[in-house]
Amino acid sequence: MFDSETPPRTERRDAAENRQRILDAAYRLFDQNGVEQVSMNQIAAEAQIGPGTLYRRYRNKGELCLDLMKENIVLLFENIEAYMQENRSAPPSQRLNGLLELFMAFREKKSQLLKGVEDSASTNRTRARTQSPLYLELQQLLVELFDEIALSSGEQPQPNHIFKADMLLMALSSDSYSFQKEERGYSSESFLEQIRLTFHLLP
Repeated sequence: MFDSETPPRTERRDAAENRQRILDAAYRLFDQNGVEQVSMNQIAAEAQIGPGTLYRRYRNKGELCLDLMKENIVLLFENIEAYMQENRSAPPSQRLNGLLELFMAFREKKSQLLKGVEDSASTNRTRARTQSPLYLELQQLLVELFDEIALSSGEQPQPNHIFKADMLLMALSSDSYSFQKEERGYSSESFLEQIRLTFHLLP
């Protein structure tokens, strides 16, 4: 019995050690060079593992960044849930604005890794982004709030609320945000204000 159980325990320990080596190596390289400049092969070399071992665990840098950010993403949604509970009697437009503020603060603190989560080895970045757990959770929250706003105005929830949530999240994406800051000169505060004006989200 003891002998037959030993190999699985060893494999699990080795897998956990490999995962931690990969994450540590990726974090060092991302911190030094930025996510975009680092290749999966560089991460494998830094972690002193074979590329095949790396790709068996992470299909692309997006998945790796998501694993690095997992605890931070859990904390983000815990903060959002707490905010929604504390403000459950507030108008839905106010709660939606609060959600956006929390997400923008998160984006500012974790911009490099968040960009890595959004990007993918796939050539279809929109498809990759819409399949990420972060995007799916935010989209669901936005659609629910858009529906609430409609109902509070005496309207019915609209099918285009899904489209509206998609467009809002695209506007909040790393590529869009970086362009508006670097090329248009918006601060994070003025960027968020423009988002509110464009999507009619003013309280």
